Amino acid sequence: MTDLMARPVIPVANETDAETTYAAAAPYLDPDSRPLLVNVIEKAGGAPDKASVEQRREVAEAAFAAFAELAAADGVAVDEEIRYDTDVVDAIVGAATDSDGTAIAFVSRGGGRIVQFLSGGVRSKLIADPTLPVVVLPTVEG
Repeated sequence: MTDLMARPVIPVANETDAETTYAAAAPYLDPDSRPLLVNVIEKAGGAPDKASVEQRREVAEAAFAAFAELAAADGVAVDEEIRYDTDVVDAIVGAATDSDGTAIAFVSRGGGRIVQFLSGGVRSKLIADPTLPVVVLPTVEG
């Protein structure tokens, strides 16, 4: 384990994302690592939310469970946190800062142009934030 991945803050959006992210992160984690999984429930800032908070909490819990199960099989324990914010990047950076994170590690979500447009803003803002090192994990095929 590198010091960079001693306390990575790892955002996970849903169960599939958590599984994909764990596959990418696993080679860089060991039993001494203590990842903090973060799911951000984005608040609409006055506009109606897309889904109920309870629905989004269930998605977050499923994501945490999927990652934690895979990590436990490798002897890695994880911490979990749901954040509520109107800005996903602010929430992730806040979680990293509050938890003494050593880096923010994530898998860049692929997909079509619309998915890239929507996730590109978050990806670009995370990479540009000088608060902590950012590790863009390679996508694991198969």
